[in-house]
Amino acid sequence: MSNKRLKAALFDLDGVVFDTEPQYTVFWGEQCRRYHPEHPGLEHEIKGQTLTQIYDRWFSGNLLKEQPLITERLNAFEQQMSYDFINGFERLIADLRRHQVKTAVVTSSNQPKMESVYRHQPGFRLLFDAILTSEDFERSKPDPDCYLKAAQRLEAQIDECVVFEDSINGLLSGRGAGMKVVGLTTTNPAGRIQSLSDLQIPDYEGVTFEMLSRLILNIEH
Repeated sequence: MSNKRLKAALFDLDGVVFDTEPQYTVFWGEQCRRYHPEHPGLEHEIKGQTLTQIYDRWFSGNLLKEQPLITERLNAFEQQMSYDFINGFERLIADLRRHQVKTAVVTSSNQPKMESVYRHQPGFRLLFDAILTSEDFERSKPDPDCYLKAAQRLEAQIDECVVFEDSINGLLSGRGAGMKVVGLTTTNPAGRIQSLSDLQIPDYEGVTFEMLSRLILNIEH
């Protein structure tokens, strides 16, 4: 009998904990139409990328001088965003904690963004044993650095962790860390993330500690 068990659940933030992706699509749609009218739909292509990655690829060169202004607009936008939990999330967290599973947020968001989160959801920090932001790791997703650091912070082995992600870069990060990966279809359709995740879900309704434990033990769910 294997002694392996589910010890840590590691969650990305946008599109995984919060249903914020549609709001970011609105913001980046406005910026992309303003600066890249020649590339319709660009806001969908950059989903899941960090701000640095977006800037380096799409707002460098002649647009470098626009970056501070876009950042200012983004900060103002995030202050006004709504941060609603994905369906079933709080119930899952309660179930995990009843079974002594540690929880962490592992996000490419920075501290100013998290301050907005804390204002809108005052009890947010109480749901997690650790919150890792872009300031806590050297390399952004898809590098696995952030998830490896989270496991270390929670004193969990790689094969005791489940990662929850929605973006391609995030899924690659969890995969690269060697962990089990649950893909949320809040950003990409199930077919697109199937090869990068062990399980695909639209939200957390019906997701339980027992289901995730079977995932860890490689038992058919």
